[in-house]
This record gives sequence, C-alpha cells and structure tokens, in this order.
Amino acid sequence: MARLELGADEIATLAPNLDTGQSYYELGMMHAVGRSVPLDLVAAHKWLNVAVVKGCAAAAGLRAELAAEMSRDEIARAQREARAFLARA
Repeated sequence: MARLELGADEIATLAPNLDTGQSYYELGMMHAVGRSVPLDLVAAHKWLNVAVVKGCAAAAGLRAELAAEMSRDEIARAQREARAFLARA
C-alpha cells in the first residue's frame, strides 16, 4: 500500500483545522519514536517547538526531555527550522 507523505506545510495548507498545537505535538511524537516516519530527534524537537507556539503546553516537557539527548548544534538546528516554518505559516 502506498503511503501518503504530507509535511506540516501541506497539513497547514490542506487542512487548516489540523494546524493546531496538538497536531504538531503528534507530529513531534511520531519523529521522537519513529512511528510511521524515521526516528529524527531534530525534526521531533522542531515540531514540538511549533506545538508549544501553537498552544500545546504538554509539548514543552517532551521537548526538554529530547533536548537532554541532543547536542547544542542539533537543538540550534531544530530551533532554526521551527522559526523558519513559523515564519512561512
């Protein structure tokens, strides 16, 4: 079965009702544990940053846990990517 690959940009454009903190929290969780996507802590941190900005307080705790396992460079990259995404939205 083919898997539909949608990124957050497409989600925000095609389904604005999914452009919520909870949705980005779920996207961060998917990347944090490798569920349906490759495990990627930078991407997970990025989406959890977006989730926090979109109002999901629970994302802050998980983001802090991930940061403890990441290098400063990885965290900085995730923060840059989150800012870039939010600037486009």
